[in-house]
Amino acid sequence: MPRKVTPKPPPMFDPQSASADDAPHATAPLAARMRPRSFDEYVGQEHVVGEGKLLRKLVESGNLPSVILWGPPGTGKTTLARIIARSTDAVFVPISAVSAGVADLRKAVAEARDRLKSGDGRTVLFIDEIHRFNKAQQDAILPYVEDGTVTLIGATTENPSFEVIGPLLSRSRVFALKMLEPEHIERILRSALTDSERGLGSASDVDDDALSALAASAGGDARIALNALESAVAFAGARGDTKARVSKADVEEALQHRTYLYDKKGDAHYDTISAFIKSLRGSDPDASLYWLARMIEAGEDPMFIVRRMVILASEDVGLADPMAMVVATACQQSVHFIGLPEGFFPMAECALYLALAPKSNSVGSSYGAAMRDVESTRNDPVPLHLRNAVTGMMREMGYGRGYRSAHDYAGGVVEQQHLPDKLAGRTYYRARDLGWEGRRKRERDDPKSDAGSS
Repeated sequence: MPRKVTPKPPPMFDPQSASADDAPHATAPLAARMRPRSFDEYVGQEHVVGEGKLLRKLVESGNLPSVILWGPPGTGKTTLARIIARSTDAVFVPISAVSAGVADLRKAVAEARDRLKSGDGRTVLFIDEIHRFNKAQQDAILPYVEDGTVTLIGATTENPSFEVIGPLLSRSRVFALKMLEPEHIERILRSALTDSERGLGSASDVDDDALSALAASAGGDARIALNALESAVAFAGARGDTKARVSKADVEEALQHRTYLYDKKGDAHYDTISAFIKSLRGSDPDASLYWLARMIEAGEDPMFIVRRMVILASEDVGLADPMAMVVATACQQSVHFIGLPEGFFPMAECALYLALAPKSNSVGSSYGAAMRDVESTRNDPVPLHLRNAVTGMMREMGYGRGYRSAHDYAGGVVEQQHLPDKLAGRTYYRARDLGWEGRRKRERDDPKSDAGSS
């Protein structure tokens, strides 16, 4: 194990650059002051850093590979990186991908190489928001991750499968961090209230219901919760009490508006629309309204939501209720015409209609079956009797000969071959026995029945 050193902060790219051992100054926000310094202080993510879990074992063994930490904001990615660096006696060099470039990476690598040569220890290069680096920037660090000049810890809120280049991903272990639960947040808040060195000490009393409300309203983000607690204590202290009593009203004032963890181009965008569509498909009106409201309140493009409802109207409701397409299209026109906020009315009406409608996927499955045969028979000739005889020569060649028009037969239905010879008798459409489609199926199977009149 290399000897422990007190690393100097890199004089480069980020004014917040600091070693793993640097303590925040007294005027730093509460969230910075209360940053955990060891695994014992770290709250949450037991599936990753709990006793006997892989990352914890790798750190304790000293054989730490490069790591990608993937999770929502405020779940402790930066804190965990600092703890890992301290626990492995490594120099912690943080870079923000928002402001750093290739020149900064090269400088960090050069300094890391010098440390190795002088025996001053290994370097943990922490790249915050690594998904913001483009391919060239990620390529620039790859050789030094591969040869061990630096141990990379990348932090990202986006799915690394899409945002981190394959070669870098293959040389790293990905650990997914989960959104903190309210009980985790409450533990962190109580720790801040009792810590007289870095926290708020005993300067304030916080009502239990206020603490629970804050923990529940922070959206799983410990940073938001701690800084809101600090503001709430300040509000209470401004009343001039000897010992400020923090109420639920103080907490609500500090929070102002609950934060929605939603990125219109990221995982939240795709995960939420997926939940919405699956709720509609599952005929759950309550869940459908919930996910619709989540997207609207988070600022999702309403036309994106409506486009997906139009698709679902045909794909999942289909012929079980052909009116679903009419309703969904009318919703699209209405939202386009009136916009938000009032646009939530037609969107909610459409969502409820689609959720309550009978479901049939016969449109998609039938088309898929026909498409597969098209792929293998795309050059098969059209039967002569179905061809259009527009010239005398075509008529002499048999075009249109023997064609029977359905209008000339009882019920407007006639039996004749309409498919290419190789596919004669093939069945693609399998009607579901639901709603309008079910009634048409029964009428088709038994023309003498009165199913069509119901």
